[in-house]
Amino acid sequence: MLTQFRKPVLLNTLLCVTFFSLSASAIDLTADLASRVSDVKAGNQQVVLLGKELKTGQPAPAFKVVDNNFKTVQLSDFKGKTLLISVVPSIDTGICSLQTKRFNSEVANMPDDVVLLTISTDLPFAQKRYCQQEQVADMAVLSDAVWRDFGSNYGLLIKDMGLLTRAILLIDSTGKLRYQQLVPELAQEPDYDAALAALAALQKKS
Repeated sequence: MLTQFRKPVLLNTLLCVTFFSLSASAIDLTADLASRVSDVKAGNQQVVLLGKELKTGQPAPAFKVVDNNFKTVQLSDFKGKTLLISVVPSIDTGICSLQTKRFNSEVANMPDDVVLLTISTDLPFAQKRYCQQEQVADMAVLSDAVWRDFGSNYGLLIKDMGLLTRAILLIDSTGKLRYQQLVPELAQEPDYDAALAALAALQKKS
């Protein structure tokens, strides 16, 4: 009886050790990323961003994130489409919520070849709950929590916070980064009009 009782306890202990070991390894991966002091501020402090700084006009880096069912979503899934990516630090906070709802409301105005996405490092469970609660149903809300692949590849991961800086990106139908707006203050909403004007101009060229 004692042996039978101890087996699940031992198994749970091993699983916990494995989980924390994997977590530690995942955190260590960011140590090799390039870092830069950005123009973005959190209060009066300039934010250090991890990952390579991107320039407009270059091919958009591949990325993989997950949806609220932990299904992998990749940039290649949107081949031939124009993408507007709304990047937020944490979806269930005031400014991030306003940003997400604003772009969700714009989906109805977009042609079929334009896709709007929101990406944050919130867990898929939290994103799903938020979208149901706030009736955000017209745009995909995706999580970079599993691999931090998007934030690392786009140079948008905030050092020591595990969050993405607030930004808007436009990727054209050929897969090139055509516009990026890094919001200068984390607690500030983006310039929606500028981003949407850039999107409209991009569509005219298509």
